[in-house]
Amino acid sequence: MISRRSAVQLLAGTAIATGFGHAGAAFAADKAVTIALDLSLTGADAESAKRVEYGALLAIDDANAKGGVAGYKIDVMPLDDGTATAGQYDPAQAATNARKMASDKAVVASIGPQMSGAGKAMAPILSMADLATITPSSTNPDITDPKFAAQYRPGGKAIYFRTVTTDAYQGPNMANYYAENLHVKSVFVLDDSGAYGVGLADAFQAQAEKKGIKVLGRDRLDPKASDYAAILTKIKSLNPDGLYYGGVLQAGVKLIKQAYDILPHSMVKGGGDGLNGPEILTAAGFPAAEGWYNTNASPHAMDDPKSQDFIKRYSAKFGVQPDDYAITAYTGAQVILAAIESVAKSGKPVNRSNVRDAIQATKMDSLIGPVQFDANGDLVTKVVSIFQVKKDPAFPLDDLSNQNKYLGVAPES
Repeated sequence: MISRRSAVQLLAGTAIATGFGHAGAAFAADKAVTIALDLSLTGADAESAKRVEYGALLAIDDANAKGGVAGYKIDVMPLDDGTATAGQYDPAQAATNARKMASDKAVVASIGPQMSGAGKAMAPILSMADLATITPSSTNPDITDPKFAAQYRPGGKAIYFRTVTTDAYQGPNMANYYAENLHVKSVFVLDDSGAYGVGLADAFQAQAEKKGIKVLGRDRLDPKASDYAAILTKIKSLNPDGLYYGGVLQAGVKLIKQAYDILPHSMVKGGGDGLNGPEILTAAGFPAAEGWYNTNASPHAMDDPKSQDFIKRYSAKFGVQPDDYAITAYTGAQVILAAIESVAKSGKPVNRSNVRDAIQATKMDSLIGPVQFDANGDLVTKVVSIFQVKKDPAFPLDDLSNQNKYLGVAPES
């Protein structure tokens, strides 16, 4: 694990654990800026989205309670890119949200989106507005890959920053785990047709083949379909050692439930961070979810002693336990708040271009370890954490921290 300091502070000198401005300071009437917050609050991933939202809000509320950031009050523009029609994130709604952010000059930065399919729709719009966003959970590497800069970064500068690593590491590192730790010799790969799911499954499959795992087949799930029996029966007939799913929870919950009824319980089954959310317990549940492996594209900070104050305050304020992506959202908000403070103290206008530049220059320590971005906006550290659902009757069955056990860091390629 990456070592972390108990104080969350800027290595460059700006302390963020101690707050912004002076406690009890009054806000100047004309000194306010807005941070937009785009998440998938409608549909299959809504429960995960709320935990992410609460992480960001805790950091912003902390700052405002202490007088704001260099005297600036921080307003929030909450936006939902999920729709009932899509049943999850909706790229068209995400694009609409991005245009809303871009048209409001008070918005100096954004947190989100939660999903890569939304990110692909938003990034070009935010780029042309020079409006930085920090995603706590979207991992498709194309959005920040310089090969696709003309598509996702038409404005030139990096605007899509992450407090997680990408599927260029999440997929391959899990393939390494299948080969080296679980000794899987053959696998069937599924995806859910979304930008995240396809990219993650592609990355896993390519590395699995390099590691000598025989890929017996690849198929695609329709997230809106209700019955995956035909695909699962085909997989059963091929009898692979393992199944890997790239995708999010709309298809994932149904897959987990139906796989339990059709596939051998001894088969290794796993997926990415699209399955690492409370819904794997609350919607899929036991016994179906028992044994499923999943990953996070970040260090596992929930068990770190340095996170316990955050967890205590978060749980008291919002009435639920956080998860690792609540912590990456909290970290993303801290980065933006520190950038606003840095710009204000420099005497430059607190506008989106200057805040973007300050985010790009970030060097800080946090609950997830060092935070520094490369020239494309990607996090310099590349940690992928592995979990497995294991029923523990000593805890509530929806307790993600105790029912989805942390196994360690995935082997790097």
